[in-house]
Amino acid sequence: MVAYLNILLYGVGGIVFTGMALLVAFQERLVYVPVVPGLTKSYPITPARLRLTYEDVWLRSSDGVRLHAWFIKLFPDCRGPTILFFQENAGSILRLADIAHRLEMVRIMLQKLQCNVFMLSYRGYGASDGSPSQHGITKDAQAALDHLCQRNDIDTSRIVVFGRSLGGAVGALLTRNNPDKVAGIILENTFTSILDMAGVLLPFLKWVIGGSGAKGVKILNFVVRSPWNTIDVIGEVQRPILLLSGLQDEMVPPSHMQMLYAKAAAHNKECIFVDFPSGMHMDTWLAGGDHYWATIQQFLEKYAPRNDEPDSSSVTSHDSEGR
Repeated sequence: MVAYLNILLYGVGGIVFTGMALLVAFQERLVYVPVVPGLTKSYPITPARLRLTYEDVWLRSSDGVRLHAWFIKLFPDCRGPTILFFQENAGSILRLADIAHRLEMVRIMLQKLQCNVFMLSYRGYGASDGSPSQHGITKDAQAALDHLCQRNDIDTSRIVVFGRSLGGAVGALLTRNNPDKVAGIILENTFTSILDMAGVLLPFLKWVIGGSGAKGVKILNFVVRSPWNTIDVIGEVQRPILLLSGLQDEMVPPSHMQMLYAKAAAHNKECIFVDFPSGMHMDTWLAGGDHYWATIQQFLEKYAPRNDEPDSSSVTSHDSEGR
């Protein structure tokens, strides 16, 4: 019996040690797109390839890191809503396929929503300097929002944050910290926390690492440098929230979006959840078709209306199946 207990203890210890080693060594590669040494920081295509009017914007974060962004406008004097878009990390912005996919979505977004889009490259991404971290990216997001609030060529009362996957975690934190600067927030296929995602990516760790609602002893939480606890942040967001969930998401379990909605709705009456049965992690906007864009348009009409129009629109607060 003692021998079996020793074997069990050694086994558990081995799992913990292996998990700790993997997290310490590779967690940035799991959370963020790694920067490839020696890769030139130039884009294979720009919005001009899709005949989009855009401005190269260079910012400085509060800790001095130089950041790059594209400000893409429907037309030079557009006073429609301005979408502050925070990207996912599924592929480097430097790769042609990834950036083309993202820009095609933005092209349709401008057309369908009659809006402007501000696309930030986090530190370590695209042409931005530095290396990514939660602390640093939080500063980057703040720099982007502060820049938009200082512009005189947009309606600053109609700034809406839109975050997909990792971008949802970034956007939720920014919106919580700036309720007076953001009209609303849209989250798409976002995780509850990196702590929970560690158990998804490395299932043998799920009993020793996890977010606030996870089971187990969570003894490895302390080694995670970028926890991105969206499940805790979302309950403190005081602006209108729209959650868009692709039910075929192959990267972030759709249950994460359900949990985010439950947490948000318990504290925020202006919280809407819509799911898309065939939506995957990166293509929910394609799979959702007209219903996807109509859902966002209704949200913008209600919570980021024109200043000369009454707030009379409504968004149905249920999912795509009408539950």
